[in-house]
Amino acid sequence: MPQDSKPEIIMLDMKKIAKMNMWLTLGLSVGFFMVNGFIHQQFSVSISFWNILLFIASYIILIALHEVFHLLGFMIFGKVKFNQLEYGVNLKLGIAYATTTQPLPNKAMKKSLLLPFWTTGVIPSIIGFTVQSNILLLLGAFLIAGAIGDFYMYKELRKFPNTSLVKDDPELPRLYVYEEGVKVNND
Repeated sequence: MPQDSKPEIIMLDMKKIAKMNMWLTLGLSVGFFMVNGFIHQQFSVSISFWNILLFIASYIILIALHEVFHLLGFMIFGKVKFNQLEYGVNLKLGIAYATTTQPLPNKAMKKSLLLPFWTTGVIPSIIGFTVQSNILLLLGAFLIAGAIGDFYMYKELRKFPNTSLVKDDPELPRLYVYEEGVKVNND
């Protein structure tokens, strides 16, 4: 019979993550524009009210999709049922979140953490380079940088066996990691 055990806790320092996000967003934006200029042998930026509005609307949609892809990852990789998923916005922390009440094997959690990076960050960037769209490049840079917290948690989870169980905190940017065979409370 599995034993109860104290978990290892992985917690994000939101101030540190926000600072890293800001610098990474700036660096990727400038870098993407420079690379795009070299690829297409021209550099131009067009700023208009409609471009800004399109960027803001697209950014909000992609942030929501980022969280939806976490949920899809929980379902695909962790075999979580739909009714075990939660999605929302924490206004106090200023973040959107997706979580599951079901503990996942570490291997499934790591895949679920990085799925949105690829789908909402890398894919728009590749399309932006292909069609020479500064808006898509900027969106890609913002969403790639926005995945910095996911990468931090992924890095920390690499220290544990793939069979460890990982429980996502429903209110805070924190993960609880349990040894294999440990009974996990779902409260």
